[in-house]
Amino acid sequence: MAGQKTQPLLSINDLAISFNGQPPLVRGLDIQVHAGETLALVGESGSGKSISALSVLRLLDARHVSYPSGEILFHGENLLKAPENRLRQVRGRQISMIFQEPMTSLNPLHTVEKQISETLALHKGLRGDQARARCIELLQLVGIDDPKSRLASYPHQLSGGQKQRVMIAMALANEPELLIADEPTTALDVTVQKQVLELLQQLQKKLGMAILLITHNLTIVRRYADRVVVMEQGQLVEQAKVKTLFTTPQHPYTKRLLDAEPPESPPARPDIENATLLLRVRELNVRFTTAKTLLGRVKSSFHAVQDVNFELERGQTLGIVGESGSGKTTIGHALLKLTAASGHIDLDGQPLANLNQKQFRPFRKRIQIVFQDPFGSLSPRMSIAEIVQEGLEIHTPDTPEAQDALVVQALTDVGLKPQDRHRYPHEFSGGQRQRVAIARALVLQPDLIILDEPTSALDRTVQKQVIELLQSLQRKYALSYIFISHDLAVVRALSHKLLVLQHGRIVEYGKAAEIFAAPEQPYTRELLSAAFFYQKTLD
Repeated sequence: MAGQKTQPLLSINDLAISFNGQPPLVRGLDIQVHAGETLALVGESGSGKSISALSVLRLLDARHVSYPSGEILFHGENLLKAPENRLRQVRGRQISMIFQEPMTSLNPLHTVEKQISETLALHKGLRGDQARARCIELLQLVGIDDPKSRLASYPHQLSGGQKQRVMIAMALANEPELLIADEPTTALDVTVQKQVLELLQQLQKKLGMAILLITHNLTIVRRYADRVVVMEQGQLVEQAKVKTLFTTPQHPYTKRLLDAEPPESPPARPDIENATLLLRVRELNVRFTTAKTLLGRVKSSFHAVQDVNFELERGQTLGIVGESGSGKTTIGHALLKLTAASGHIDLDGQPLANLNQKQFRPFRKRIQIVFQDPFGSLSPRMSIAEIVQEGLEIHTPDTPEAQDALVVQALTDVGLKPQDRHRYPHEFSGGQRQRVAIARALVLQPDLIILDEPTSALDRTVQKQVIELLQSLQRKYALSYIFISHDLAVVRALSHKLLVLQHGRIVEYGKAAEIFAAPEQPYTRELLSAAFFYQKTLD
């Protein structure tokens, strides 16, 4: 990366950010970004990272935001005092931004070509054939296959990685001096995440631009940043070069963040002695119909899960990993009869595959699921007590008093207070909401809990708490887990067995410790390499 210049490209001095006249959410922020470097801005959700970054281009709602103190200097010009027409010249031309979720940042009604051409027309006056040629060049630059054909694509026709690459193409269209990347890889698979980050690094070297990288993932920072600024509750608590911060952190909050990162070499999880078989799956297949004839017959279908076989003992965890579209979640839904499937599924020796929904209902008590998004899976209209108790009303004939006692026990088991059952989901943090979701599954005293990406939306510190909670509940109740995730660091911390999927087929299956230590298949090695690419020696 390019060496630092004497004068910073961007200088944020004593910045305070307030909303609706309330006390500032960000206070006394001082940050300098030099040409050609990558500065990482890290901290947990709510620390003020994103609103600080959005303030650089004044993208926060002017009707509600104010800046009680401070300045944001770009080439010495205070952008906080710049008129709107000047800001329009800077946005997308000198300073560009990549947002966290490309699906919501891209316009679903416009083609890729139209969305990239817009910034070219605005800042460079390019239209027609000139704009189209530049669009193709940009898509090639960010690694989109067959870029000419992709010009007419709409966002919904692209994968997550492709959408993020289009966002990067838009941001780089005018070769900005500063790129602000706000959690650019959070929603991506590890292989795509690695590709996107390496792409940004290559483009940075080619264009000589500076990058302000906003993330809560210190593992990415460790691999790609030059310097780090750590924020906690709206204040800067530490800043240092990457090597210094990771080897000798000074602030207790930084130490806590680093401690929350999954260990590079966790101890192998021992097999449980004399464990009995709980679940046996044989020749599991799932097909989705993609087209029908006028008479309703299946014309074409997609084979989402193909001949999957695995076993799970009581008290053990099976990790299922693979890229998006590999069939991970589909397997979980098939086990719960939420998706039609063929094959053999035996729970405690009882065949489940041929049961209809009414016959399967008693088994729903024994197999529960925890979903990825704790806020989306909890009804905002129901209290915590109603959410956790709902399953009891279906599956147990107990009195309301007995049900309430079970709710209290489940909430206590997941680290919440009994009085929390009278509150509503919006009153809790993301980690607390996920604890409620776990309590809802736990209250029925199941044998098996399917965990579908239960930590992907959480900060690393909260992830660590949830992992430790799941481990303690497993020991206490001899629970079996199927842990579905693309975060291999978390899977490695939890799993006894590992099942690797690609395009609906099993690539590798066996003891997790053995596969992580010595994967046999090229695809598994590729996944592990992408997941742990950041683990390098900081010399």
